[in-house]
Formats: sequence, structure tokens, C-alpha cells
Amino acid sequence: MLRLENVTKTYKGGKKAVNSINLDIAKGEFICFIGPSGCGKTTTMKMINRLIEPSSGKIFIDGDNIMEQDPVELRRKIGYVIQQIGLFPHMTIQQNISLVPKLLKWPEEKRKERARELLKLVDMGPEYLDRYPHELSGGQQQRIGVLRALAAEPPLILMDEPFGALDPITRDSLQEEFKKLQRTLNKTIVFVTHDMDEAIKLADRIVILKAGEIVQVGTPDDILRNPANEFVEEFIGKERLLQSRPDIERVEQMMNKKPVTVTADKTLSHAIQLMREHRVDSLLVVDDLNVLQGYVDVEIIDQNRKKASFVGDVFCPDLYTVERGTLLRDTVRKILKRGIKYVPVVDEKHHLVGIVTRASLVDIVYDSIWGEEDQLVTG
Repeated sequence: MLRLENVTKTYKGGKKAVNSINLDIAKGEFICFIGPSGCGKTTTMKMINRLIEPSSGKIFIDGDNIMEQDPVELRRKIGYVIQQIGLFPHMTIQQNISLVPKLLKWPEEKRKERARELLKLVDMGPEYLDRYPHELSGGQQQRIGVLRALAAEPPLILMDEPFGALDPITRDSLQEEFKKLQRTLNKTIVFVTHDMDEAIKLADRIVILKAGEIVQVGTPDDILRNPANEFVEEFIGKERLLQSRPDIERVEQMMNKKPVTVTADKTLSHAIQLMREHRVDSLLVVDDLNVLQGYVDVEIIDQNRKKASFVGDVFCPDLYTVERGTLLRDTVRKILKRGIKYVPVVDEKHHLVGIVTRASLVDIVYDSIWGEEDQLVTG
């Protein structure tokens, strides 16, 4: 899909911002460029759409040399998302999303339909089409920035720290949303970040740069287990969970496969009886096909027992979940950051397959935070 051959960028005075980079990126791959400030990650990315012209070397997209193409036409075929978003304040959301399709002379009805389709992908309804950017939250504006990059259906999308300016919770949810979106649409992504947690969470492969050169390329697990040198080791941080417990990678390895559940048609007294039997203070609510609906706990029942009789009348649908296959380190981070007691694990159709609890993570968290300290004491 994308190939960089000996790509170099030299500025006046002979300073090389990027020095002879070679990289092959497969179709549908999510690549993160990361490194310290001034390492050349953004310069490398901007050379891919010729916002910065390479001094030497070649870049191929689907076998075509980009230096032989008109740069404006090239950019219209590549999605581009930046931290500042860059929505036009005088344009509606539909007009912002449809900007490139309009330049490509798509008919108006097709543009509107495409904007409507894209909004659905991020759980935003057609009522947003005629709103203006100032009427949206920061997270919603960033979603529109991503959708604009997807509008003309480009095979390649470049993203320059797109979530960097958002608050941690919004950033967290947008990262997850975007990773799901990328899997669904099978786009090739080149993503620049300075945040190792973000790179580990999103990337199929991470490219670590230093002083304009690639130091290491590998999957997140490869890099965490086998850092190429001391620089990489220091950059990724020795406290990373996987380095403490490399034998445990994904939620399936730690989850309880038989969480206590109840259906919405059961009475509140039945739910309390279940809690008592299993020594728990909350139950996961599922339907007859074991699709997760939400949860009910002692507090909810206590608040509603005089005015409701059934679980379906009172359960809370707002529940944070992770999909089977999620890296355990991400789940641990969520549990600690959000202060939640447990995380249900679901499959791609939202069927309940297990649960990860704070209690089940005690050993993992202990090892990752205090294991090294204990070794020093006992040693």
C-alpha cells in the first residue's frame, strides 16, 4: 500500500530532519510514528502527502511514485486529520464533512447521503447535519474532523496527534471508537503521537524514531518485550504492565467466564436473592440471547423498590465494556482511571462472554506497581 525508500529531508545548513527512512506499510495496517520532539515523525508523515517535499528518496502509494503526481490531486486522495481539527466555522457539519467530495464534484445528494452515513458510524444522528461547529463539544468536533477525512473514501489516512487536545475521558473513548472504525472500514492509517499508551493501544505496528532515523519497528507486544536498545527501553517506560507479566496479554486470560446475570423480566426480589446467593452487589442484565443490556445493583434496587417490581424497570444501560481480544493492560488502565469495580467482556455482537473484576486484577496490579520494589527489598 505505502512504501518509503531512503526518504530524506534536509534543511538549510545540511541539518537532516529525516535521514534515509525505509518502511513498508500494508493495506489496512495501523502504523503509529512515535518519538521525542524533533525526531522527524511529523515531517515523515507530511512528506507522504507532500505538505513537505522530500529532499531525496521515493514514496510509493499503491505502486505509484507520489513525486510524479500533482500534489493537490494527491492530497484529495489522502485523508488528513490534525489536532486543531480545522473545521470551517461558517459551514454546517454536512458542508464540513463533504468538503473534499464537493471538490471532487460529487452530486449534492450523494454528498449529503455520505455525510449521513458517516455520522451514523460515530453514533451521531442526521440532526447534526445542519448544525455549526460551535454548537458541538470538543469531542464531537474531533469526530467530524475524522469523518471529513473519510468522506471521499480514501484508502490512506494521515493523522497528526488528532486527540492530543482533548480531555482524558473523551480522548479515551475516541481512541476506542476510531480503532473500531478502522477495523470496520479497513483503512490504512499513519498516526503520529507522542503518547506511548496511545500507540500501544491503537497500532498494529509502532515505528520509534530518534534524530530522524528509525530505531525500532514492531508490534506493541514485540517492542514491550524486546526493546531494541536502552533508548527504546527508557522511552516506553519500564513500568509498563506487559514487562511485569508478559505471560498475560488479553482479557480472556483473566476474565471470569461465568458472570452472574439476570434478565429484565425477573423481579427485584429475585435479583436480590441472586446477589445474596453469589455474594455480589450487582448483576449484569442480559436478554434471552445473552446480549448485554446493562446492570442492576443493590443501590438501584433500594432506590426503586417501592415504585418498581421488575429488573427491566430500573436497570442502568450505561455500562463500560471491552471486546474479547482487548489487551489486558488497556483494561487495567480503565479500571484504575475510571474507578470502576469491573468490566464486562463482550464479543463483536455484544454477547456477554465474561467479566474482569478489580479483585481478579490484584496480582497483576501488584506486580506492575510494586513487584520491582519487592525484588529490591528481598534481594
